[in-house]
Amino acid sequence: MRTTRFVSGLLLAGALGLTGLSASAVTPAELQQNFDAAARAGVPGYTGFSAQRGRQFFNSTHGNDWSCASCHTQDPAGPGRHAKTGRDIAPLSPVANPQRFTDPAKADKWFSRNCNDVLGRPCTAQEKGDVLAYLMSLGK
Repeated sequence: MRTTRFVSGLLLAGALGLTGLSASAVTPAELQQNFDAAARAGVPGYTGFSAQRGRQFFNSTHGNDWSCASCHTQDPAGPGRHAKTGRDIAPLSPVANPQRFTDPAKADKWFSRNCNDVLGRPCTAQEKGDVLAYLMSLGK
C-alpha cells in the first residue's frame, strides 16, 4: 500500500512537472490533464475519463460507511455538510464553485484525505479524473 501511495504521488508530481505547473492556480481542465498524464503512465488499458464512472464512484460507499456524497450530497453543485463534524462545505463542482480544483496542492490534499475516508486507500489518478469529469459535467 505504501508503494502504491508513493508511486501515485510520484506520478502526480511528474505530471505536474511535465506540464510546467506548480502549486499556483490552474483551471480544473489543467488539473484534469495532470490526472490524465498520471493515468496514462500508470493504468494499463487506460482509455480516458468517464463522467458516468465518476458519478457512480462519487455515490458509491465502496463497501464502507461513507461515499463522497455523504458529505457533498447527491448534488455536488450545491452546498454540503460534513457527515461527522456537521461543518458546512461549499459546493464541490467547479461549475458551481469556480474556486474548486484551481490549486493542485489543495486538490491533492483533499483527495488524499477523502479517498482514505471513503475507500481506506488513496484514489488512483483514473478515479480522481473520473470524479473531476463528473463534477465538471454538472450544469452542462
